[in-house]
Amino acid sequence: MTGTGGGYWRRLVRRLSADASELDADDLSRKVAAVGAVRACDCKSGEEVTVLGRLRSVELCPRDAAATLEAELFDGTEGVTLVWLGRRRIAGIEPGRTIKARGRIAVRDGRKVLYNPYYELQNAS
Repeated sequence: MTGTGGGYWRRLVRRLSADASELDADDLSRKVAAVGAVRACDCKSGEEVTVLGRLRSVELCPRDAAATLEAELFDGTEGVTLVWLGRRRIAGIEPGRTIKARGRIAVRDGRKVLYNPYYELQNAS
């Protein structure tokens, strides 16, 4: 009982003493591994990746004449900005929604970005 018991108690104390945002980040990063997605912190520029996370924010960014819809996806480790060019609104893309997105990762202004990603809305769980 020393090997598993110590781990159990350590996890229990951590869950009882951690704040809600830390626990949520841990849950998200576990889901990422379960569905076979890549953690955002492990993504490198130029790679074709699949990421899973919760949308923190969604905003319309009118730059010049072309509108873009930007959403920040957080997977428990790091954020990835999803950018849909020429879109003002996409049904289901709203803060708090969990989605899986796939595309080629780029870096813009020091942030990881997926342009026009393929996406799947996930069931709330």
